[in-house]
Amino acid sequence: VQLVESGGGLVQPGGSLRLSCAASGRPFVTYFDTYAMHWFRQAPGKERELVAAISKSGTYTDYADSVKGRFTIARDNAKTTVHLLMNSLKPEDTAVYYCAARSWVLCSTPDECDYWGQGTQVTVSS
Repeated sequence: VQLVESGGGLVQPGGSLRLSCAASGRPFVTYFDTYAMHWFRQAPGKERELVAAISKSGTYTDYADSVKGRFTIARDNAKTTVHLLMNSLKPEDTAVYYCAARSWVLCSTPDECDYWGQGTQVTVSS
């Protein structure tokens, strides 16, 4: 099982980025539509926090209050990928962003997720 994030980088305040997470490895890929997917982030000196989550079918999404209205999570089960579109970025969004998965149900905390990617750095700075 492997989750690989991409799309991070340096962006100015107010800018946008689109993160992607590609899943690979059996049986994860075969049963991708049975996994709830998540984006977490961790800033230096801070705990890892849930940013966005999406149910296995994609019909339910949840967001941290700090990103509501700015970030959108979406998934493509046919391509076993999940994306995070981030608009109106702020310096406080600077963090390493991680993709995570859990079988069937959503994670509320990092400990509840079963699989993790290696993370991608997002830096918002002028």
